[in-house]
Amino acid sequence: MTVRLRPGWVSVGALGVLALALGALQSVVEPALPLLQRELGISTAEAALIGNVLLVTGAAVTPVAGRLGDRYGGKRVLVGLMAVVSLGGLMAGLAPGLPVLLLGQVLQGVMVGALPLSFILVREHLTAGQSQAAIGVVVAFFTGGGTVGMAGAGPVAEALSWQWMFLLPTIVVIAATATVARLLPDDPPGRSQEGIDWAGAVLLSGTLLAFMAGLVTVTGDDGGAPPLVTGAIGAVVAALATGWVVVERRVASPMVDLRMLAKPAMWSACVLTFVMTASSGMVLFLLPQLFAVSADGYGFGAGTTGIGLLLLPGAVAGAVSDSVGGIAARRLGPRAVVVVGTVVTAATMIALASLHSAQWQLVVAKVLTAFAAGVGTTALLAGTATAIRSEDIGIATSLLVVTRVIGVALGAQVAGAILGAGADPVTGRPAESAFVTGFAVAGLVAALSLLVVRVTKDKGVQA
Repeated sequence: MTVRLRPGWVSVGALGVLALALGALQSVVEPALPLLQRELGISTAEAALIGNVLLVTGAAVTPVAGRLGDRYGGKRVLVGLMAVVSLGGLMAGLAPGLPVLLLGQVLQGVMVGALPLSFILVREHLTAGQSQAAIGVVVAFFTGGGTVGMAGAGPVAEALSWQWMFLLPTIVVIAATATVARLLPDDPPGRSQEGIDWAGAVLLSGTLLAFMAGLVTVTGDDGGAPPLVTGAIGAVVAALATGWVVVERRVASPMVDLRMLAKPAMWSACVLTFVMTASSGMVLFLLPQLFAVSADGYGFGAGTTGIGLLLLPGAVAGAVSDSVGGIAARRLGPRAVVVVGTVVTAATMIALASLHSAQWQLVVAKVLTAFAAGVGTTALLAGTATAIRSEDIGIATSLLVVTRVIGVALGAQVAGAILGAGADPVTGRPAESAFVTGFAVAGLVAALSLLVVRVTKDKGVQA
């Protein structure tokens, strides 16, 4: 037994190194959004797209990555995805403007598919009893990489340019991928020869992109779109979403097996994950914007480096929470962890709506919400990953990861829309009341988790 576990933990360490590099590449955008708004001359809602298109790609690619990993082997597919990520990072780093930057972010989004592939490899090389802790460790490395990117984005942008915020982490990703390809043991391909649901991936990404672009259009700084355009956007989003559901129900090998949602445990885990991450996504976008608002008003006038340092304690809390989440799920149960995290998040956001006149208040709020969201979502993820059959691990965890990234992306885009709707038409700066509304909505969204827990209490939900 000992001989088998040793190479398994070496694999976890190698995956952790890659996850660290990916986390750094993903996180550079968060503290730099105000800077990118100024450099590119874009609105608040458009700025939210920079980070969100990455998540949209991740939501669409993750189930496909899990299916490809099950068929061809997790390691082979993982290395292929990292080549795409590296190309996207180079494009973002060389981008002359917003369109190319967005395209680079789209390509980088396939990094989200690395998580379910990592879970497949963890289950391959470790015993079932150790998988929860190992999954928490891999996720913690990914979140910990965010600390590096968040702290380094400002100094790099100020010393060189904003393009180097993407180029430097990309170089590390390339080196880390080469290391993983050399050290990670090969895993045998699965027996499944099921097809890949490319139509479902395209329809899902199209639905999310149309929804987010619609929010930008409807809440634009020029007063928004007329009712006819708004209705047309809604019709397009509804048509794409309906098409995706139809495809997923009829295709032989769906990217997301919607039949799994019929299981109470899986359904409640997805709903809870979405609600928690939507609230977290709103916080993720609102705090950097408030830090950057001019100090002659209600803000603090922080630059990219200052924003990164102020957000750093929250990033550390998120890294710690992810490593704790798997252990907490095993000892206390995911339901108890979710309830505690929800109460903390909702109370913090409601309090922040009234108390946001000092930097320390925002820093403490970030720490509390990051820890609560990290523990809750990782507990749900680890609990589900170890409660199902081994052959279903790729699809089930992919479904939760998709839910997680969709929640964060939509939450951030809604927050951007709230700030955009409350912006001064002359200065473009959001009114303080817009931030108050954003924090209050984030708290109410988080509180919905308690309702979900209550509704599923008597249905034997375990995940």
